[in-house]
Parts: sequence; C-alpha cells; structure tokens
Amino acid sequence: MPEVIFQGSEGRIEGRYHHNPDKQSPVAVVLHPHPLYGGTMNNKIAYRMYTSFARAGFSVLRFNFRGVGRSMGKFDDGIGEMTDAASALDWVQLQNPDASSCWIGGFSFGAWISLQLLMRRPEIEGFLAISPPANMYDFSFLSPCPAHGLITQGDRDDIVSEPAVQTLVDKLRAQKGTNVEYKVIPGADHYYRTQMEALTNTTDEFIARKLAEFKDRPRIRPDRKRRQLPADLPI
Repeated sequence: MPEVIFQGSEGRIEGRYHHNPDKQSPVAVVLHPHPLYGGTMNNKIAYRMYTSFARAGFSVLRFNFRGVGRSMGKFDDGIGEMTDAASALDWVQLQNPDASSCWIGGFSFGAWISLQLLMRRPEIEGFLAISPPANMYDFSFLSPCPAHGLITQGDRDDIVSEPAVQTLVDKLRAQKGTNVEYKVIPGADHYYRTQMEALTNTTDEFIARKLAEFKDRPRIRPDRKRRQLPADLPI
C-alpha cells in the first residue's frame, strides 16, 4: 500500500494506492466519512472497501479529503470534497489508461460525495454506498441512477436512519433501468462494529458478481462527454 501524493485544487492530496500490474485491471476510488467527525482514509470501513477492491483485482486508491492528514486545504462542506474526489479519479485513471471498468465506493459522508461523482463521470459503472446519510443530505440528484450499485445499511444505526435509506432505495428502484441492490445488515450500527465481516462478505460478493457481468460489456472511455446533470444537483 504505497503512499502517493497527487495534486488537487487546494494543493497536495495524500493517498494510499494499490496497483494491479495487469493493464486492463479495473480501477476504484474509495471515499472516507465526514472529516469533521474523525473521518480519514484509514477509517475501518473505508479500509475494508479498499482491501475488498484490491482482492478482487482492482487498482484502487483511497485518499484524505482536503484538510485531513497531510492533504492541504480545509473542509468545504462537500463542494471542495467533490473536487478532491474528481482529482483522485483523474489520477487513478492516468495510472491505468487501459482499465476495463471504473468503480467508486464511499462510507457515510463519503457515500454522498461518491454518488455525486457518479453522476458526473460516465465511465463509472459500479458503486458501493455504505450507510449513505439519506436523513441528512439530499440525494434527489440520482435521477436516474446511471450505474449498478450496492447500498448497505445497519438496522441498529443511530446516526443514519434505516427508513430514510429504504425510502431512497425505493425511489431509485422506481426509476426505469435502475440496477441498485439494497442489503440491510442485521445487528449493525453505523460503524458495523460487530458486523464488519458480514459487511465485507456482502461487498465482496457483489463486486465479484458484477465484475463477471461486466466482463463482456463494451468499455466506456474516460474521455467521453460527461452526463447532463439535473439543474438542482446540490454541488
């Protein structure tokens, strides 16, 4: 897990990067939870997602948002963090120009940012959204959700409301052509303290299954025109 430094709009961004030497390996970027509440790229769930992608054969990057660790800048209420995520995706794509597919993953606040990036970047084919804070942020920009994805949520989460996440999933599933799976992890709190293995098994199974489905699909080049965004996209 070599340390990497790449350039963001506010200067240096600190990351950890696992490189798969296969030039056509898929790529992924993992986003950590809220910086003002202790979120870093070393968060256990962010780290587990990172290792899940690496085990599945991805070249994968996790990084610290601006103002966290050695990353320059300061918290920007989601706007700057969205820019950081785009810079991270640009960097990992430059390292892997022949990647077979592109994924994004995020936990809590990181899930909110990752899904916004998904709407801007047509090359993203798959996503993991762990406990997206549907009771705290507006997710109406996912209209429609353009990629295959997995949303997970704990039924004992006292930070993110499970009914709010279920409502989000129901709205997504009502959209034509949407392919989003939802898994409630019994006994899991927001940090999956006693259910980390159940979460990891769920994400591992989803990644492996979707990679098999994507294998024979036409590749989407990263230089394609970006999606037309809803006028009310929050940032």
